[in-house]
Amino acid sequence: MTTTPLPTANPRLRALVADLRDAVDRGLPPGTTARLVAERLAPHLGAPDLLTAAQCEGDPARYRQHVLHAEPDGGFSVVALVWLPGQATTVHDHVSWCVTGVHRGEEHERRFALVPDGTSARLVATQDVVSRAGEVAAFAPPGDIHLVRNGGDDTAVSLHVYGADITRLGTSIRRVYRLPVDA
Repeated sequence: MTTTPLPTANPRLRALVADLRDAVDRGLPPGTTARLVAERLAPHLGAPDLLTAAQCEGDPARYRQHVLHAEPDGGFSVVALVWLPGQATTVHDHVSWCVTGVHRGEEHERRFALVPDGTSARLVATQDVVSRAGEVAAFAPPGDIHLVRNGGDDTAVSLHVYGADITRLGTSIRRVYRLPVDA
């Protein structure tokens, strides 16, 4: 994954951040916060004035992360992820609650459960989800193990809101899983 620096926000992005701040600042449990953030994100998806052309640029080597906003108190971050066809993440989980919304194209997600297996563990695929433009998903750890990829023929752009300052952490990923996988 490549990352670009924080941009200067346009009016639409400033409105989105204000909507998200209102939801996050309520101090509710992570799962409830994620659902509220999802409700606030959805109306902005697909808006032509949300992202600049540069914020929709991909990287031929790997999916690209454009950091759009990091709240000064560390309460949340907003990033745009750009996926060229076939690009994917590793199997991973997150440091905090997360909300994703597809801005353009579609994302394919495979969700996993971590299952004890004697003295080790394995991953079991539990669900395959295809999210299209305008659709949102919200989750909070534990139980947020997944792999995301662009399974379509066109570039996909999604917005991700994390309940942490990823500019300080460097990533939203808590752990990458290299365990056996049962499909």
